Amino acid sequence: MTDTVISSECTQCETLLRPGNTNCAGCGMSIGLQWLDKALAGDKTYLVIPACCGIVTAGAFPTTAYGTPTAASTFASAAAIATGISTVVDLNKDDHITTCWAGDGGTYDIGMATISAAAERNENLLYICYDNEIYGNTGGQRSSATPEGVATTTTPKGKAEIKKDMMAIMASHRIPYAATLSVAHHADFMRKLEIARRTKGFRFLLMLSPCPTGWKSEPAESVSLIDHAVRSGLFPLYEVFDGLRYRINIQPDGTPIDAYLERQRRYTNSTVEPKILQRHIESQWQYLNGMAKTFPADDERAAL
Repeated sequence: MTDTVISSECTQCETLLRPGNTNCAGCGMSIGLQWLDKALAGDKTYLVIPACCGIVTAGAFPTTAYGTPTAASTFASAAAIATGISTVVDLNKDDHITTCWAGDGGTYDIGMATISAAAERNENLLYICYDNEIYGNTGGQRSSATPEGVATTTTPKGKAEIKKDMMAIMASHRIPYAATLSVAHHADFMRKLEIARRTKGFRFLLMLSPCPTGWKSEPAESVSLIDHAVRSGLFPLYEVFDGLRYRINIQPDGTPIDAYLERQRRYTNSTVEPKILQRHIESQWQYLNGMAKTFPADDERAAL
């Protein structure tokens, strides 16, 4: 499969994501793209999107739902292609922001090598992963981002392994900025995008993206599900500066995880008990709070 450009003409479009896209109702990716558009505050961007829902829902060539030049890449090459674009942008003193917009399959799994290489070189690009915890575009198979106990088309009785910690992997590259995003926390989401926008070098943002089709949930409950994930501590909201300094944005409030699981039929046949998942949550927070206490974020970028 060769890499192709699906749009290259639109330079004065009003929105990043145009009407006419085929995103599903309740899709977190749609919310994320709209908020990204607002956060850019008039700045222009070049998008690089690998094989994922994000590139399919835009429509077929020669029309597209993206209002900016967008390159469609193979699963494995998004960060590599973005590196080339970013290099040309810098050479030409262009004012575009080079942005990768990718799902978890192309981030946690197939694209790991090129992401790691770009991060190690500290390429000047923004990488955003909308994590719906499955290969949503190809039938709902498990990825390494799929949580323990979740039923997918390839793990009908529930995935046996715990979810890969992509934030820890990216932090280990000592990149300037890494952060998690919640579509239920608009102000926090926009603040982090602003930090990423004004930071040079490799920036990694991880957004938990509700997928009613894959999660077997109601579209109208997508945002509240993410809010529940944050309040229960299942999805931590935090930032890591230069891979060394941590800042926790929201602490869990003790909300039980049970209701979060019950509202998604992907957990219906799970053999993993809520108390097991709760222990994982507590262990994760012990680590994060320990890092934030020992290595607090004192960088001026964290003051926004």
